[in-house]
Amino acid sequence: MARKSDFSESFQSTKRGRRTSKNSQLFSAEEHARFEEMRTQFDEMPQDDGPPTGDRWSIWWDSEPLQRGPEPRPEWVITDHGAVDYELGVLKTGKEADVFLIERAVPGTDRAVIMASKRYRSAEHTQFNRAGDYTAGRGAKRSRDARAMAKRTTFGLEQAAGRWAAAEFDALKRMYNAGVPVPYPVQILGREVLMEFIGDGRAAAPRLAETKPDEVELESLWEQAGEALRRMTELGFAHGDLSPYNTVVHDGRLIVLDLPQVVDLYANPLGFDFLTRDVENLGSWFTARGIARDEVEDLQAELKALAAMP
Repeated sequence: MARKSDFSESFQSTKRGRRTSKNSQLFSAEEHARFEEMRTQFDEMPQDDGPPTGDRWSIWWDSEPLQRGPEPRPEWVITDHGAVDYELGVLKTGKEADVFLIERAVPGTDRAVIMASKRYRSAEHTQFNRAGDYTAGRGAKRSRDARAMAKRTTFGLEQAAGRWAAAEFDALKRMYNAGVPVPYPVQILGREVLMEFIGDGRAAAPRLAETKPDEVELESLWEQAGEALRRMTELGFAHGDLSPYNTVVHDGRLIVLDLPQVVDLYANPLGFDFLTRDVENLGSWFTARGIARDEVEDLQAELKALAAMP
């Protein structure tokens, strides 16, 4: 769909190219009148490239195909060219990124969806000081990028921030496809990752740490936690920072969030340590509420065997 400014620019260029010399005879008086009428119609439209409503045009088509979520996509994903994004406010702040709530809608229709927009700060503004522990084993594809990040140049800092966003988006895609309970990754553009919003309306789902499950609910959530950890281990990943504070509960389902620091179990020298810590951090919350300690230790042993840990 052509935007208003696209039409305006094309007609403005016709006007700039018009001369008063003999070249003006290329068009009849009637044609000139028609061109003038068309210019008047579109020149009255806004000259900026902003949407008629909303805070920005949808950025869906600004992302390359590989920067969009896996197919088949959920029905709620909006890909229309004329869609717009509304900024609804900050959902939460973190050490390396801030999460915003946005609504993507198609003007003139009732089609709209609430999403989470995670925007990574540039590397000089991050508060995350132990990044090296998590990124060990991740290599920059281009030596130029690696040198720039090592020297902490402006370009290098920008590349580093982009790598956190790319790592999370890639992990979300792979885990979503493998059945790990994570938000559907909609798209990535630069340092911004758009994903499924887990909650009702504009209210975010509660963190696991904020819930008070009964005995049956507790057992169900523990089983879900174990299954999520098994599937991540089968993929060769450790979450790296799993806890009751970055898992949420929605309609009885345990959902895993915050994956930029995802760790390769085999490429990272600390990979197995992170896996052990993930199980312990999450397991401690469950044992404090009634799950037997033996179940946590059994899960540790199972995951070690699954990962072929020594």
